[in-house]
Amino acid sequence: MANGFFQLIHNAHGTSLKIVPPTDGGEMFPVTELSDYLNERNIRFDLHKLNATCLGLKEKVEIPLNLEMGYRESEKCIVTISPDKMSATMRFHAPSNDGEVMNSTEILQELRHKGVQYGVKEDVVEQFVEHREYCKDILIAEGTEPIQGTDASIEYFFSTDIHAKPTLLEDGSVDFFNLNTINHCNKGDMLARLSPAVPGQNGMNVTGENLKPREVRRMMLHYGRNISISEDKTCIYSEVNGHVVLVEEKVFVSDVLELENVDMSTGNIEYEGSVLVRGNVCSNFSVISRGNIEVRGIVEGAYLEADGDIIIARGMNGMGKGELKAGGNIVVKFMENVNAEAQGYVSAETILHSHVSAGTDVTVTGRKGFIAGGRVCATHSINVKTLGSAMGADTIVEVGVDPGLKNKFQQYQKDIVEARSELDRIEGVISSAKKRLASHSTFTEEQAKFIATSILRKADLTREIATKEKKLEEMQDLMEGKKVAQIIVTGEVYPGTKVCISEVSMVVKSVCQYCRFVKVRGDVKLEAI
Repeated sequence: MANGFFQLIHNAHGTSLKIVPPTDGGEMFPVTELSDYLNERNIRFDLHKLNATCLGLKEKVEIPLNLEMGYRESEKCIVTISPDKMSATMRFHAPSNDGEVMNSTEILQELRHKGVQYGVKEDVVEQFVEHREYCKDILIAEGTEPIQGTDASIEYFFSTDIHAKPTLLEDGSVDFFNLNTINHCNKGDMLARLSPAVPGQNGMNVTGENLKPREVRRMMLHYGRNISISEDKTCIYSEVNGHVVLVEEKVFVSDVLELENVDMSTGNIEYEGSVLVRGNVCSNFSVISRGNIEVRGIVEGAYLEADGDIIIARGMNGMGKGELKAGGNIVVKFMENVNAEAQGYVSAETILHSHVSAGTDVTVTGRKGFIAGGRVCATHSINVKTLGSAMGADTIVEVGVDPGLKNKFQQYQKDIVEARSELDRIEGVISSAKKRLASHSTFTEEQAKFIATSILRKADLTREIATKEKKLEEMQDLMEGKKVAQIIVTGEVYPGTKVCISEVSMVVKSVCQYCRFVKVRGDVKLEAI
């Protein structure tokens, strides 16, 4: 297979243009290529005649040229570099019959002259020198793509799901004893393993420019007390029997404090780990835990605070002074006259005359499953069997509002503004330093140190702003109600119950069954389920 080509021919009769058609499936050169070739040499020609001659040409032809003098033309190499600089081609024009041809050395020199410095296929050059094919694009150089690295990753050997909920049994009751919400661990257990980042490898384009791979994400294991790390810093192990939790990418192991009761014999409890009370927590006592609190008996008018979950198997009578505060979830059989706040969900069988706030959902189901009296709030949803009371107890339920989230949103906004202001000042310092460097000014040791510190601070601020802007987007989605806020009643809702969704509300006028309340076009609407 050979492409068609053209050539200037000199003989006793003058100069002519030889046109050779392709053979064995080769391609004919574009007529524009030939016309450009002739124009470059100021050779006048008839374009229509050239087109007619080249169209469907089967045999080589010679077209006489009216020239006063002959043109001795050497073999010409045309080098083209792709827009992405990852490949280069060469294309040759035939010399006149008395012209010179290029050798391998000359071709390689021409490639270097045109900027091709890397990935040259010298065997292709030799092949051309041997066979001489014209008007054909020949791939002569290829760059090397960078090899992308691998981000670091951490594998945890315990459950990181903090949303385990109690099981609804076949008889309609809720299993508050087998919640499996605590990740128990034994001394020597591997808790997490780090797969370090693998850096990528540079590539290079045909002009000799380095191509860098993307930056890989590097990670390290973060952990608290009661944990040891391997010599190679890739594995962490528990040093005690206890439980393990993951808080903001940091692993904690706490041993559990076990008590029969919290009463006069123990006094108030404040513990760095989790607390298990096998019996009861008596009125006026407090239990504060940096982990979870589990009470298998009854809680009276006490104060319970946990960074994790609070679980009360038999319920709580707050006597108007009892308080629950959980950084995680609250699971309790019943609540009466209790103030309760959870960053996660709240699950109970009965809530009476209590003020309850949940960062996510409130679920009051099971055999009884009613909310009567007080105020119950959740960011996303409230799911209840019976809502309100036939006796007319003032009952308010509210979804779609999270005051804690709103405050955090505003704080992040403030932090970003302050970070951007500092970033602007730092960029001014760096810009000024660059100008001084360009003018060959020198810096004192203290100035150079300050500039280096500024560059590092700029990188930290840039990362901080990006992270907090992403958090803002996530919080914005929640506050705008992209997850539908709703109140679901699987039994009855009684008149006098006030239903609030975001900034709108309604008071139920008559008994309703099997329904849900949602916000539709600025109003609370009642829908059947």
